[in-house]
Amino acid sequence: MSETLTINTPDGAFSAYVARPKAATAPAIVVIQEIFGVNKVMRDICDGLAAQGFVAICPDLFWRIEPGIDITDQSEAEWKRAFELFNAFDVDAGVSDIAETIAAARKLDGVNGKVGAVGYCLGGLLAFLTATRTDIDAAVSYYGVGIEQRVGEAEKLNHPLLMHIAEKDQFVPPEAQQVILNALKDHPQIEIHTYEGRDHAFAREGGAHYDATDAAKANGRSLTFFQKALA
Repeated sequence: MSETLTINTPDGAFSAYVARPKAATAPAIVVIQEIFGVNKVMRDICDGLAAQGFVAICPDLFWRIEPGIDITDQSEAEWKRAFELFNAFDVDAGVSDIAETIAAARKLDGVNGKVGAVGYCLGGLLAFLTATRTDIDAAVSYYGVGIEQRVGEAEKLNHPLLMHIAEKDQFVPPEAQQVILNALKDHPQIEIHTYEGRDHAFAREGGAHYDATDAAKANGRSLTFFQKALA
């Protein structure tokens, strides 16, 4: 079952896609978008999380640029538009909008008070920053872009963070991965898994670099992590 949630902020209102489980009460997970907006991939992730027993909420984080972005990774024109959106996006405002989403999630009927977050690509960076800057109970980052520039923020981390890193990620080169691993691998709240031979977005179904085996492995780890952290 899905619905649309309106989230109000001091700067205006934005929408979020919500998928609900069969259970009357459940923890919530904020699903943080890639550079393609709240598209079918994100909605399918929400629906999958709902089937696993979570209230899944995917906020429209591009609303300040243009509300309702819903594109794919299947054409050159869409990729061009996606990178335009990425370059225009205000990361700090995005984290603020995620914080508003978390607050709304905690008050949502059927949510038991626990809220996690999972993000992909741009959302992977935002999931990391959500873990360091908000009161999220747990966060998962898939192949986050730009984390190496912000590893110092991990000093503020008080809740569990799970990270999935693609070893052949074209947007996170080896030297950037080494910065991340050196800075974060011994942090008591952080669990990191690397995926040999995998490129960026290996968990995006239908994507050019999708790998079913490692996607299932990463998603299984994420599910176990959330079941423990949000119990």
